[in-house]
Amino acid sequence: MFQKEQQNLANQIRDILQDQDISLPGELEWAPIPFSGEWGIATSFYKTAALEARSGKSVQIPRRAEEIASLVADKLPPWDLFPRVEAVNGYLNCYFDPHLFSARVVKRVLSEEDFGQGDPQGETLMVEYSQPNTHKAFHVGHLRSAILGDAVCRILDFAGYDVIRANYFGDMGLHVIKWLWNYLDRHEGETPPEDATRWMGDLYAEANRRLEDHPELETEIRELYGRWDSQDPEIVALWEKTRQWSVDGFQKLYDELDIHFDRLYANSEVEFQGKELVDNLIEKGIAEDLRPDDAVIVRLDDLLGLKKEKYRVLVVLRSDGTALYATEDLALAKLKFEEYPLDRSIYVVDVRQSLHFQQVWKTLEIAGYEWAERCQHLSYELVNLPGNVVMASREGTVVLLEDLIREAKERAYQVVEEKNPDLSDQQKTEIARAVGLGSIKFPMLDRENTRIVTFDWESALDFNGQAAPYIQYAHVRANSILKKEPEISLEVLEPAYDLDETEVALIETLAQYPAVVQNAARELKPLHITNALYETARAFNAFYRAAPVLTADPAVKAFRLQLVEASRRVLCSGLGLLGIEAPRVM
Repeated sequence: MFQKEQQNLANQIRDILQDQDISLPGELEWAPIPFSGEWGIATSFYKTAALEARSGKSVQIPRRAEEIASLVADKLPPWDLFPRVEAVNGYLNCYFDPHLFSARVVKRVLSEEDFGQGDPQGETLMVEYSQPNTHKAFHVGHLRSAILGDAVCRILDFAGYDVIRANYFGDMGLHVIKWLWNYLDRHEGETPPEDATRWMGDLYAEANRRLEDHPELETEIRELYGRWDSQDPEIVALWEKTRQWSVDGFQKLYDELDIHFDRLYANSEVEFQGKELVDNLIEKGIAEDLRPDDAVIVRLDDLLGLKKEKYRVLVVLRSDGTALYATEDLALAKLKFEEYPLDRSIYVVDVRQSLHFQQVWKTLEIAGYEWAERCQHLSYELVNLPGNVVMASREGTVVLLEDLIREAKERAYQVVEEKNPDLSDQQKTEIARAVGLGSIKFPMLDRENTRIVTFDWESALDFNGQAAPYIQYAHVRANSILKKEPEISLEVLEPAYDLDETEVALIETLAQYPAVVQNAARELKPLHITNALYETARAFNAFYRAAPVLTADPAVKAFRLQLVEASRRVLCSGLGLLGIEAPRVM
């Protein structure tokens, strides 16, 4: 934000030191001074002192750094932007004029179309997330991957990366064969009702109950699996039709959550390519073929000459020649890099698959695929619901995603009804949708990725705590002020009054937003955005209570209205990065 002025300051410092025959080891490194009511930047002279010591001068580095900092502080000419400069323990601290700084921050927010958006990074990233299984229910257990992956993609895109959003359906495997068997035996000719995903899940749970009660029916499952492996036209056609039922049902849920994908992969797409890749691994001596008595395996630790167990043994094909997850993941990784010029391929998958991915990628690396080291696992922990609900679609004891969404909107509608009963039914419904979905998404992101999320409605719908409704309501408050003053000048002038401490704190949160976006993108951590949004909303609410806007003197009012608009934009932008709508009224 002050790069030009910062460079001018650095040039002045360099000139001062050159006059004293003091050499800098390189470019000066600047860092923000931790905020405590005023803004500033600091640079250290420890490296400069160390350079003198290495050149043969007899100096004590800490003391010499202090001397150099004091020298510079004494000789720097007065500057409007930095009215206060001080030397502290070998550092030069330069403090901004608060009025100039405030005006610059607000002006930048209002003048840029997307404040905080990063410059093009020149990197293409694929993020794979969600990964539901067809022919099963879409339950809450799938939710964190979908929401985390979507937010990460939004953040990366905003930070300047080229992002390819990918999904990977589990559309073939034993679970699908069981479903097809039960359908042919008990439900042939039926078509799904409107709630297709629920119906598909019910049939899958029914299949498992039948097999548990009659284990001898497993022979029919194996026979049907054989027909699939031989690509029996009748089975393939039925699979294609019923698979589409699932995919269509999933799409309705994705539309509801405002989640989209650029590329849909499926394990059926890579099953046979995976088997070919395994044959290649056998030919290269990387995999051992122990069939028919045992499986095809890769002894990774032995191949790498490791004495201590690390990667263990990866099973890449069953003894009967059928594919495993590893078979398909080997081929999927290869297909992604064949289709796209990827700098990184990121997998948003739960933490329990960490070893699996390490094994798959190390196998590909041993096989000579140099891009394997550019695969990355973004792991996450699971979601707990009140009452320790077990989410297992095999037994059918699941909380379906559509039920959770429905309950969220119903609960949010009740809150909106209490807070603003004069709104029309349509407005209440639209706001309830925004608040309800926000209340589901925010808790999934407002947590370290690898920590368990314990979801409960009271905290999710909290209008006074670190939750989506609190942030959304701050956005609404800003809108309510702006609605009363529709004409706001975008020509930001330096405030000609002493800023209230709540204004200063609010401007600090706005100034940090671009850095927060880059940090969240670098670490693939939406938690940085949720924390920044909460701090911005909290700072805005404090400002809202302490600093009058509409009744202030004209000069004060003009700047504060611009600050309100800047706050509204940052709140809206940050919520958007989480896939959460920012309503104008509530």
